[in-house]
Amino acid sequence: MAYNLLKGKKGIIFGALDHKSIAWKVAEKAHEEGAVFTLTNTPTAMRFGEINELAEKCNAEIIPADATSIDDIENLIQKSMEILGGKLDFILHSIGMSMNVRKKRVYNDLRYDYFMKTLDISSISFHKLLQTCYKFDAINEWGSVVALSYIAAQRVLYGYNDMADAKALLESVARSFGYIYGREKKIRVNTISQSPTRTTAGSGVKGVEGLLDFTERMSPLGNATADECADFTMVMFSDLSKKVTMQNIYHDGGFSSMGMSMRAMRQYNKSLDGISEDDI
Repeated sequence: MAYNLLKGKKGIIFGALDHKSIAWKVAEKAHEEGAVFTLTNTPTAMRFGEINELAEKCNAEIIPADATSIDDIENLIQKSMEILGGKLDFILHSIGMSMNVRKKRVYNDLRYDYFMKTLDISSISFHKLLQTCYKFDAINEWGSVVALSYIAAQRVLYGYNDMADAKALLESVARSFGYIYGREKKIRVNTISQSPTRTTAGSGVKGVEGLLDFTERMSPLGNATADECADFTMVMFSDLSKKVTMQNIYHDGGFSSMGMSMRAMRQYNKSLDGISEDDI
């Protein structure tokens, strides 16, 4: 059901790759809610993804951009304003990549050139985006910028590796720029800390299936799906959240507030059946 939450609003959506992407779901929902927007991803990702299908469905133009390149971001923002006929009302930053994760390098044996790429792609790109928008005065008053984060920014989760550091930096950028943008432009900047989700990118995290099962058992409401995250993002883009800024908002079924659930404890106890004290 659509509510026309974004009727008349204009924006940019970063990171849609395929049907599994949260950014893909956000684009579909934004279109349903009356928004117009441009889509962007790296040229490489676009070759492997299905973004043309999404663009046709949402009547959106695609502007290729490397989010680590200031030149590309400047071109993206200027062209988006030309295509959409004015300043932006919302932006989604849904970008993350770690070569250390892809190459299965553990946290105490990182390649630092990979690490710097992780930070540049996954979090410094967010600062570059916000700074460039600020430079061009590209966002309307009461506009909303949202980046997707994860609880590994606060807690150690096995296998998430240097992406945890990137998400911590991402959330810090949101707070620091949120202050400046709120004070000067009445623009809000937030991050959404989403449940682990079966996206194409998320599937590359070591032990993701076990993690999904664990968080499902731990969360009182269960894991939040990509579709549910898209629904919540509509609220964050809309005028219903005008006074919410500089926040990292957990959209995770309650996982972030849990210590141990009954379901998780039962599963843990099952795994101890038949194990002697000498084995523990």
